[in-house]
Amino acid sequence: MQVSTVRRGFTLIELLIVVVIIGVLAAIAIPKFAASKNRAHLAALRSDLRNLTGAQMMYRSEQSPPTYAADLAELGARFQASSGVTVTIVAGDASGFRATATHASLGGRKCAIFRGATPEPPATVEGEVACE
Repeated sequence: MQVSTVRRGFTLIELLIVVVIIGVLAAIAIPKFAASKNRAHLAALRSDLRNLTGAQMMYRSEQSPPTYAADLAELGARFQASSGVTVTIVAGDASGFRATATHASLGGRKCAIFRGATPEPPATVEGEVACE
């Protein structure tokens, strides 16, 4: 008489190998995902500062004599920052404006833009957004 044994399921070694493979894949994927999130947040900062420049130009064209807004409240509905982005107008007058943008998830990194003669670090070229 022959006894037939049917093996069902996985052995402990097979399960451990699968867990190790998943761990290696996660170790590779998670840092890439975090870097992608940071790039997206920086892109939002840059975009918001460019949009702020457009809003400032519209505001200036409507003023007599022409001047830039000194704070976001003056811009009203012309400008709305992205979710999680804090935009600050550092200065605004007839000669130009300076502004910065930050995101809580970026740990203190900021981007800046300026129009006029006075740069706002890290921006060094008028009208171009620069980030730390």
